Amino acid sequence: FYFRNKHRPFLLFVSLLHVHTPLITTKKFQGRSRHGLYGDNVEEMDWMVGKLLDVIDKEGLKNTTFVYFASDHGGFLEAHRGNAQFGGWNGIYKGGKGMGGWEGGIRVPGIVRWPGALPAGTVINELTSLMDIFPTVVQLAGGAVPQDRVIDGLTLLPLLQGTVQHSGHEFLFHYCGVFLHAVRWHQKDSGTVWKAHYATPVFQPETSGACFGRGICPCFGDDVTHHDPPLLFDLSQDPSEANPLSAGTEPL
Repeated sequence: FYFRNKHRPFLLFVSLLHVHTPLITTKKFQGRSRHGLYGDNVEEMDWMVGKLLDVIDKEGLKNTTFVYFASDHGGFLEAHRGNAQFGGWNGIYKGGKGMGGWEGGIRVPGIVRWPGALPAGTVINELTSLMDIFPTVVQLAGGAVPQDRVIDGLTLLPLLQGTVQHSGHEFLFHYCGVFLHAVRWHQKDSGTVWKAHYATPVFQPETSGACFGRGICPCFGDDVTHHDPPLLFDLSQDPSEANPLSAGTEPL
C-alpha cells in the first residue's frame, strides 16, 4: 500500500480488533503485561501502531502525514472473567460502553501526530467527536464537504493549530442505538458544560454502575429509567456525574 501511494496522497484506515472481547492475543504477547490478557492486548496494539508509524518514518512521510488514533467507546465494564476486568477502565467517569449518555462510555482520548505542522506535547481539553474526522480529512485533501446536506462533524484543524480555543460543537447528542439518551451543551463565552440525561440504563446490581446481569446495558423499554425533568449535571464542576442538579442547588 505505502509503496504504491507514497508519492501521492493516501488515506489508510486501520480498525484494530484489539482491546475488545474476546481479546485475541498472539502467543508473542501473551503474558507480556502485568494487567493480564487485556494488558497483553494493549501491548500488542501498541506494537502494531508502532510498526505503522515506523514505515511512515522510514519512507520520509513523517512530517507530511496526519495520524489520528482514538477509540470508538470507553471501557466495557461488563466484560469480566472471574475477578479479571476484561473491558478496560474508565477512571473517574461514570458508566461504560453501550450506555448512551454516561461519560465513561463516550469520553475517550484522541491522539494526533503531525510533526511538520503541529507542536508536540500539546493537550487540548475540548470535547470533539469522531464525526469530526470526515471534514478534517476532506480539508486536508483540499476538498469541500457536501453542501446538499447537514454534516454533523467539524474540522479539527483550527483547534489543533491553536487558531481557536474552543470546539465548534455547542451541542453534542448522545444516542443509545436510535434512542436519544443525553445532550451536552457547552455554554458559549463560559467554561460551563451542562449535560441533560433523558434516559439512563437500570444498573444490575443497582449500585454496580454497570449491567452485569445482562452483559451489556439495554437502550430502551423497562431496562432504562426515563427522567422528566431530565437529570442535569455541570460537567465542568462534576465530571464524574455524581451530583445531579436541582433548582435548590443550581438557581440558573
